[in-house]
Amino acid sequence: NPVTYHITIVGNSSSTSNIAVQNQTEREIAYKNPIVSVLANDLENRINKSGAILEITSKLQEVKSAPFASSIAPELNGIPKDVDMLKRNIAQDILSTDKDFEVIFFLMPNGDMYLEEPYSRQENLTTNNFAFRDYYKGAVGTRSTYLGNVIISASSGLPQANIAVPVYSENNKTLVGVWASGLNLTNFSKSLQSLNLTNNERIVYVDQQGQKIADSNNQSLSRPNPLNESFADLQSFRNAINGGSGTMIEIINGTKMAVSYHPVKAFSNEWAVLFMQPYDDHLNSQNYM
Repeated sequence: NPVTYHITIVGNSSSTSNIAVQNQTEREIAYKNPIVSVLANDLENRINKSGAILEITSKLQEVKSAPFASSIAPELNGIPKDVDMLKRNIAQDILSTDKDFEVIFFLMPNGDMYLEEPYSRQENLTTNNFAFRDYYKGAVGTRSTYLGNVIISASSGLPQANIAVPVYSENNKTLVGVWASGLNLTNFSKSLQSLNLTNNERIVYVDQQGQKIADSNNQSLSRPNPLNESFADLQSFRNAINGGSGTMIEIINGTKMAVSYHPVKAFSNEWAVLFMQPYDDHLNSQNYM
């Protein structure tokens, strides 16, 4: 059976048919795009799954200590490649099991790098203390799993979002370190690009600051600094991170767009899914439903 969507335009005119053409301010379409809801739930599940893997493995005896902390060398950005192989092997197993992970690392209580896998990423680090990062501060400050916003990785030079789990001693009082991962943002973009979208449609995942995480438009990802794009100025983004969902009209790069939005609740953070399409295309798609 066909599904009928009732579209309500909020404005000053009593004629809803005329508002779509004449009144371009203070209006919102009371329509919730089911695709956006499905994608938000999928992203939320993927992040929670990755966080659960980190939480479970953080309780392993091999992870709950840093027995070779005395081997940390600034020139190595941590411990040597062949040291604490038990912890490195666990990190390697996680990376081979869950492709949503790009890197696994362990930080000392003061934020110093202990180890990172793959080891090539540890070698490429441009700094060796990460106490200034939001994910470190969030995990230690809340004493729970924390999802950070998009940053530029110190080991790859590319955008990355990290999940961090604080690790405490048996009596749960002393901080032993932070067990963390970098999410594979390319993987999230590939998932969006597998959707059957038209050339005019675009879906992005954005973090709590409005910074792009993933994009259905593969052409935008081929540009320099592909994830260096912000949607923080959009009201739809602000609605989403405040827990709202729906579809509204936004002017993006001079074009009137219908933007469907939905929040993504990920641990202590709020991300968002935005589905953008030209306003006229959006109306036409509703007329055929």
